[in-house]
Order: sequence, then C-alpha cells, then structure tokens
Amino acid sequence: MYIYQDTNWPDFTWNDKSLLILLSKARNLQGKLIGKMEAIGFSLREEAMLETLTIDIVKSNEIEGKLLNSDQVRSSIAKRLGMEISGLLPSDRDVEGVVEMMLDATQNYEQPLTKERLCNWHAALFPTGRSGIHKITVADWRKEKNGPMQVVSGPMGKEKVHYQAPPAELVDNQMNRFSDWFNYENNMEPVLKSG
Repeated sequence: MYIYQDTNWPDFTWNDKSLLILLSKARNLQGKLIGKMEAIGFSLREEAMLETLTIDIVKSNEIEGKLLNSDQVRSSIAKRLGMEISGLLPSDRDVEGVVEMMLDATQNYEQPLTKERLCNWHAALFPTGRSGIHKITVADWRKEKNGPMQVVSGPMGKEKVHYQAPPAELVDNQMNRFSDWFNYENNMEPVLKSG
C-alpha cells in the first residue's frame, strides 16, 4: 500500500506534545547558532550561507542520483546573489536550473506556492524537455500515456517497483488541495509543516 492509498490520506495525525519538546530543544540551539552568526560579521555570514546552499543543492541532487559539480554550484549561487568570490566557474545548464529553483524556494519562501511556480521550477530543472534520453512533459502535471509513473530499479525484465504514483487524473485535484493547505495553514509550527 502506498501512502496515498491510506484511508486517512492526507489527514494524518501525530503527537504534537512529544514532537514540540524535541523541536523546542532544536529551536534553542538554532537561536544560539543565529546569535553566533550575527557576531561573526557580514562577510563570514555570507560565506556560511553560500556554503550551506551549495551543500544543500549538491546533496539533494545526490539523493536523486544526479552528481553536480560543487564548484559550479557555488559559482552559480554567488553570481545570482551578487557575491564577490574568487575562482568563479561557468556552470552547466543543469546546474543553473537547479540553483535557480533552489534560490527561488529559499529566498522567496513567503511567495505562494502555485502551479505556475512549481511548473517554472520543473522547467528550470528540465530545460531540454528530457530526463536523460527520455522525452518528458515539462512544466505541467504528468499524463499517463505510458502507464503509471513508477520508481523502479534493477535490470530490464527484472525491475523492482519501489513506488507507484497516484493516477494522473488525481494529480490536479491533489496538488490544488496541497497548495491550499501549504499556503493557508498557518497554525502549524513551520518545521512540523515541512515534514
């Protein structure tokens, strides 16, 4: 059974009290770190932000099996944020798209999450309209021309299905429901909401 097939989907519950105790400890440590960052000065804060964004982008893509050149990522971020650093490198279009998407998500986090914004991110990630050698639908919800979307591994003929996405005809409604919740549910602690 996949999560979207659960009878409680998407209205899950959890124990706020136990999570909030752990979260308050993390927030306390976060506050101490922010205080230390304020004390070190602008150039070091800027450098720390550049390093953190670079690591976030590189590691997030590694999870997806995509290896990005960290020096190109760093250079692209620095250029887009107007930071003066030595050794700027030209960046691949894949790197530029990932950096553009991540900076929009992290720098413009107060902007509403809309279909247009998600589609713009998707277009930035797949500027050629292809994922590897496969032509894909870019900047729109997926269609099921070739059957359901699946995450698979293994050799041809012996593939293992790890996940099967909800049917394409449900995506528009589910995404509208999600973006409404994301944009308008303000009573939830942001870290819990991100989970």
